[in-house]
Amino acid sequence: MAAARATTEGSGPARGAGRAVGRAGRVTAAAVRRPFAATGRAVRRATHAHGAGESGLGKLIELHAVNSAGDMLITVALASTVFFSVPTDQARGRVALYLAVTMAPFALLAPVVGPLLDRVPHGRRAAMAGAMLARAVLALTMSRAVATGGLELYPAALGVLVSSKAYGVVRSAVVPRLLPRRFSLVKANSRVTLAGLLATGIAAPLGAGLHALGPAWPLYGACAVFTAGTFLSFSLPHVVDSARGEARVPAGRRSGRPRPGLRTVGRSVLRGLRANTALRALSGFLTFFLAFLLREQPLGGLSPAVSLGLVAVAAGAGNALGTAVGAWLRARGPEVIIAVVLTLALGVTVAACLLYAVLAGVMVTATAAAAGLCQALGKLALDALIQRDVPESFRTSAFARSETVLQLSWVVGGALGIALPLHGVLGLAVASAVLAAAAATTVRGLLSAAHRHGAARPRVA
Repeated sequence: MAAARATTEGSGPARGAGRAVGRAGRVTAAAVRRPFAATGRAVRRATHAHGAGESGLGKLIELHAVNSAGDMLITVALASTVFFSVPTDQARGRVALYLAVTMAPFALLAPVVGPLLDRVPHGRRAAMAGAMLARAVLALTMSRAVATGGLELYPAALGVLVSSKAYGVVRSAVVPRLLPRRFSLVKANSRVTLAGLLATGIAAPLGAGLHALGPAWPLYGACAVFTAGTFLSFSLPHVVDSARGEARVPAGRRSGRPRPGLRTVGRSVLRGLRANTALRALSGFLTFFLAFLLREQPLGGLSPAVSLGLVAVAAGAGNALGTAVGAWLRARGPEVIIAVVLTLALGVTVAACLLYAVLAGVMVTATAAAAGLCQALGKLALDALIQRDVPESFRTSAFARSETVLQLSWVVGGALGIALPLHGVLGLAVASAVLAAAAATTVRGLLSAAHRHGAARPRVA
């Protein structure tokens, strides 16, 4: 009895100390978890506001943020290998090789993606999950080759590109199914895109920090992000996979083929695509032309890295502003938006060409910002046109084909930026000529179409 009493008395303080440690651990865990939980609740309130939570659009917004963060981590890993790790002349060759090896097969594969996805309307969530899972696996595959920059890196990069575009076309096709009441298509697209931009802004410094640990670490991070996106894809509402309300696509009038091409989707869509092709070519051109130009001719005594960073920030800010403006616009049709942004891009580029000799830094930064803004708004309006005018059972294929055209125009612009001599006035003059040709062939038709539509389609405006 004495021994038992001694044991009990000795264990009392020990039990008390253990309980105190446990309470301290729980308090510490709660304190650490509190800011993350508060941030999560704030994000959920923002993404689910104005009926987006009830319709399911909020979950799509969150999924797209995850997708954009993963893509940015892969971009950080590839940029450090393909562009920044070698001198300018070698970088030009590497970038050209990257464009050729990835984009040539993509041009052949991308048109297949849309019709294939059109045939599985009940598997849209699975298609997005598959695109996420494929990129998770490919990120691990690239992690073995990213340090050396070997040729085995490029097939994996092609797979990432195709998977990313497959996700993108499905995401664009399902937005109308998750549209809240009193939401325009431009506004809904803007909400989704803005979430992606914010996630990209967060992932970029995170990717840079991971790259400091080693060239493969951003890819490990991308693998984790895309794995989470795989599971998040299945949290979307079941209406995403429903074929209810889908109509059969009529045969083309001239060809009689069961699935029409982009030529049969309407003049507004074609003109909008043509204008966006010029804006996307401008983006590709500026991306590569300014990247190499600023490596050789930095802005105002700054280092090349800082100069590139300033221009990148300006382009990103313009892109974010364009997306935010798209979310704010309420009473303008997509045709008007495309016509305005194409005209704005032309005006800024011409002004930059004329004033480059006097205000080179200001003009380069302004052109990058304007290109980002105009591309963002123009793409949102083009998506709205396709969502409005193209039958749903052909819509995924139409998005795939339009994305292919836009991606190839970006590559053509980028190739032109690589090939031109590094002379600022010459480069901006070429960009102005491309935009002027697009404006001459599209602006009048777009404005006429907008006038005909009027207020007949208030949810798109």
